[in-house]
This record gives sequence, structure tokens and C-alpha cells, in this order.
Amino acid sequence: MNSEIEKKMQKSLESMDAKLQNIRAGRANPAMLNGIEVNYYGAMTPVSALANITVPEARQLMIKPFDKSALKEIERSINEANLGITPINNGEVIILTIPELTEERRREYVKQAKTICEETKVALRNIRQDANNEIKRSEMPEDEEQAELQKIQELINQYNKMIDERLKVKENELMSF
Repeated sequence: MNSEIEKKMQKSLESMDAKLQNIRAGRANPAMLNGIEVNYYGAMTPVSALANITVPEARQLMIKPFDKSALKEIERSINEANLGITPINNGEVIILTIPELTEERRREYVKQAKTICEETKVALRNIRQDANNEIKRSEMPEDEEQAELQKIQELINQYNKMIDERLKVKENELMSF
């Protein structure tokens, strides 16, 4: 049972990591385009499947589509994604220049990261609650029940510590530069 609980907690942590990765720190990262889909011949397709995404400079992304006819659609999808970046289409490639972050914007991103981490902690508490209820419903002796509840609490503490560490790393990344 503990391995099942730990798998759920690990999935929550992985989800948090993916969300934190999408918070940009003033430098270009191809992961910024994750989740952006382009209408390519009637099918919604991720940008990464339609183009090469490279980082020629620290604050620049270059998107070179495999099929030049998709250039306009990629540009439109990026505009609709509200990244706060205006794509520049030169007919061959699309260039995204990431603006320098202001102090105020950095603080907003830190706040956003804290919210994501707090949501993950809530998800972990929900997992713990479900597991505790399951243990209490089972017909095990009281001392075993207490031992199981203690193991789950230790697991929660361990995962909360990991979340706090990752938040601290992301906060440092966002506030430095």
C-alpha cells in the first residue's frame, strides 16, 4: 500500500516540476513552448513536433519549422498563447526574444511558484487523508494501524521537504540575474 501512496505523491511532485519549469526566469527555454499546439492541416499538433526549437542566445528562441507552410500557424498559436512575447517571423524562422525581467515581474513569478508548491502540498495532504481513511477502515490491530499512519506521515514530511527545497531553488533562479 505504501508504494501505491508513494507513486501518487511522486506523480504530484512531477506535475509540480513541470509547472515550475514553465515559469520562465528571463532566459530562453524550449520548454516555454510546451503546451502550445498548432492547427496543422486540421490536427492540433505541438510546436515541438512541427519545428526545431533552438536557443541561439541566452534570451532568444529560434523556431525553424520542418514545413515552411506551417510558419504562419505557428506564429498565430504563439500569439494566442499569451506568453508576453511577440514572435518575429522572417519568412524562414520565428524568433522569440525574451524580455529582461523587472523586479516586480520576478516577484510575481516567485508568488506563482509558491502557489504551485502550495497546491502540490494540498494534493499530498489529500493523498494522506485518503490513505489514512483506508487504514482506519481496515481490520488491523491498533498498534499496526498507528505504525502505518506514522509511516504515511513520515512520507508526507519527506515530500514536503522536497517541495520546499525545489521552491527555494526556483526562487533563487528567478531572483538572480
